[in-house]
Amino acid sequence: MRVLSGELDVSPLVVRLLWTRGLRSTTEMDLFLSPRIRDLAHPDQWHGLTNAAKTISQALASGQKPVVWGDYDVDGITGTALLLLFFRARGIFSEHYIPSRQTEGYGLNCSGIEALASRDIKLLITVDCGISHIKEVVRAKELGMTVVISDHHLPGPELPPADAIMNPKIGECPCSTLAGVGVAFFLAAVLNRMLPGEHLDMRQFLDLVALGTIADIVELTGQNRILAKNGLTVLKDGLRPGIFALKEVCGYKPSAVLDEDRVGFGLAPRINAAGRLGKAETALRLLLTEDLNEARELAKELDGFNVERRGIGREIQDEALRMALEQQGRFGLVLHAPHWHEGVIGIIASKVAETHYRPTIILTDDESGALKGSGRSIPEFSLYDGLQACEHLLLGFGGHSQAAGLRLHKENLDLFRDAFNAVVARKLNNTPPKPTLILDAPLSFGEIDYDLLKELELLAPFGADNPKPLFISPQVVVRKRKPVGVDHVFLDLRDEIAGVTMRAKAWNQAKALPQSITGKSVYLAYTPKFNEFNGVTSIELALQDWSLQG
Repeated sequence: MRVLSGELDVSPLVVRLLWTRGLRSTTEMDLFLSPRIRDLAHPDQWHGLTNAAKTISQALASGQKPVVWGDYDVDGITGTALLLLFFRARGIFSEHYIPSRQTEGYGLNCSGIEALASRDIKLLITVDCGISHIKEVVRAKELGMTVVISDHHLPGPELPPADAIMNPKIGECPCSTLAGVGVAFFLAAVLNRMLPGEHLDMRQFLDLVALGTIADIVELTGQNRILAKNGLTVLKDGLRPGIFALKEVCGYKPSAVLDEDRVGFGLAPRINAAGRLGKAETALRLLLTEDLNEARELAKELDGFNVERRGIGREIQDEALRMALEQQGRFGLVLHAPHWHEGVIGIIASKVAETHYRPTIILTDDESGALKGSGRSIPEFSLYDGLQACEHLLLGFGGHSQAAGLRLHKENLDLFRDAFNAVVARKLNNTPPKPTLILDAPLSFGEIDYDLLKELELLAPFGADNPKPLFISPQVVVRKRKPVGVDHVFLDLRDEIAGVTMRAKAWNQAKALPQSITGKSVYLAYTPKFNEFNGVTSIELALQDWSLQG
């Protein structure tokens, strides 16, 4: 460890953290700490990428008019914006199509394709969708369209008959977990070299890539880490008017450093809220505009959508959590109410899955009279595999191991609820799952200083497959407990051996940390972090869990 520490010029603790993440050599660790754009995989390493770019290039050369068909979540909107901005910068007029969540649902649909064909659109490029839309692609081909699918969702047993497909889950690829916007970036980068004229500096689009990649909660290792870490630097600069304005409404300074938390809990929810409420066009316009005044107006609209979304979600969340208590004996939760707003059911599924630590599916009625749902899972269970096992009861489904969408007939609800529960129970060996914390190392308060936290920041951005370092404290004493609102508390904690007192934030743990804990000796699972308030930077602890002495 000390040899690696010296070669990398970092502390032995950082080397230990890298080691626990599976990195063994100086080269691997250096690439993780300092990922560079030149470290991205060569286009030839991505199955289908060169063919997809060549197909688009040839279609454009023959005069075919392109449309970018995206999705209404952050990943889809940022990927759509990226391709539209790329085409604009290369002097190519392009259109877009983002379906309404409420009236059309996710992905391609025949009526939209037919409407585009009637306007002589001949080149259809998908972003973050298309891999499961076989009949829709067939229809597009019947209408004389060239179809290029760029997607990252799991394919079914049959692929659509597109002219070209770029999906990192098909064939040999350096990173199977790219977000949809990551796929769009690689596609544009290769196309940039194929098209005639001056090549663009593709780094200008990395802010969109980071935003979509972090929001889609893909693994932040390998190629995703290179894209996200470099993209966060571009996000910090805020050169795009829409990003500048979005940072303002989030309360961040225009040049503020953005980490994965500020993106995931600040920027991304406002873009997502637009899509959830059927206003995805507003979010797309924000990312496309070159006028700061217009961007500020659009950002205010998105902020309003987010407030509206939270209001809708609170009532539904309370109802869903109560309903989940009635299914405590089940391994997989399937909850339904006809009045739940489909724009927030994914968020509610996440909350229920987190609270009860069970794979969770939230269903509501759609306009056709069927049920439409969104699911979230736990690390021990692949939601996609679970839905595939229940496919005979579904009208359709798609997604990832940890998040998916589905539709089914109302009369199949009870059958599906029982079948899904049985599949989850079988996978978990009929043993109720329990959340576990993986602790990286012991860390006393005396070891925490500015230099340590700056080193820990080298490991960011944190997320799936690269969690924030989690440390265990020595025995510390709770000196003071201060409530923050109804659900949160601040704790002043004293490490007597180190002679250091530090403040910890415990979010959503007010009930678990009653006033009676004051004066008690405890052990903590925590992450030290910087806190900025009124221009002053201090160090505080993010408390994950605790245990009384003995």
